[in-house]
Amino acid sequence: MLSGSFAFIVFLIAVALVFEFINGFHDAANAIATIVSTRVLSPLHAVAWAAFFNFMAVFFIGVQVATTIGTGIVNPAFVDNLIILSALVGAIVWNLITWWLGLPSSSSHALIGGLIGAGLIKGGLQAMVWGGIIKTASFIILSPAIGLILGLFFMILLMNFYRQGSVSKADNIFRKAQLLSAALYSLSYGMNDAQKTIGIIAMILFGSGYLGATFYIPYWVIFSCYLTIALGTMSGGWRIVKTMGMGITKLQPMGGFCAQTAAGIAIIGASLAGIPVSTTHTITGAIVGVGATKRLTAVRWGVAGKIVWTWILTIPLSALVSAALYMSLTCLD
Repeated sequence: MLSGSFAFIVFLIAVALVFEFINGFHDAANAIATIVSTRVLSPLHAVAWAAFFNFMAVFFIGVQVATTIGTGIVNPAFVDNLIILSALVGAIVWNLITWWLGLPSSSSHALIGGLIGAGLIKGGLQAMVWGGIIKTASFIILSPAIGLILGLFFMILLMNFYRQGSVSKADNIFRKAQLLSAALYSLSYGMNDAQKTIGIIAMILFGSGYLGATFYIPYWVIFSCYLTIALGTMSGGWRIVKTMGMGITKLQPMGGFCAQTAAGIAIIGASLAGIPVSTTHTITGAIVGVGATKRLTAVRWGVAGKIVWTWILTIPLSALVSAALYMSLTCLD
């Protein structure tokens, strides 16, 4: 069959790398929105800074998240190349729609939704790895909540520490400190998001017999994905930067530092535990937490509400696109 040919496998890996590039392009806003909105760096310098640390993450962590994506959402026994293609296309379509609308959706959950949609069509409920799905889905709520709590905590802590000091002096300190917090966040983003496509490509190779009897992840796959997501970040979308950095709440340098630090710590913790979280959800929660320290009206809840609805709809709608595409492809294959 065409779906099992070497040419199709090469094509499928190329589509996976396109998804990785769009992931970096779509989610660049998460890494640079706060540092751009506080005018610490220009957009051009900010994406270069973020892309560098996206790639550097390859030297700091293993492949825990990639293994979860590769074996913990759909039972590998049911996975074929058409499922993977359908999942990738479903995720890419959803990412492009939300990018066009300027809404920070989760590339991770779009991919997971795509896997679930096509997997259900092929194998039904028995094809699902429910433990992995429930753990991942629970972080739709937990990751923004953790980001919010940490953002709130760091902001209150620093506001109390600097309450007797000069506002202009504090701004000057945190304009410099934001370079470090942006680096931390970009590092955490690479640790979690680059690994999702690593897991997908490993699934392609394993299912096609190129990895032998034991599932593992070749080094060339790891480096290719980290490099691709960094290039995507370099091309990052300004539409979502405006929503993240200016649409939710007005950020000062101290607030930007707290939001990025809070989100970075939360994402690194999840990555070490092998949990594929939404970096978008986490940084959004952290920004809301920072904004709420001023007053609840400082958060533009209308914008936040649209973002939450996007989160809720991401998995089912990307699953629907993927399922429809899988049914179409199986008729053609």
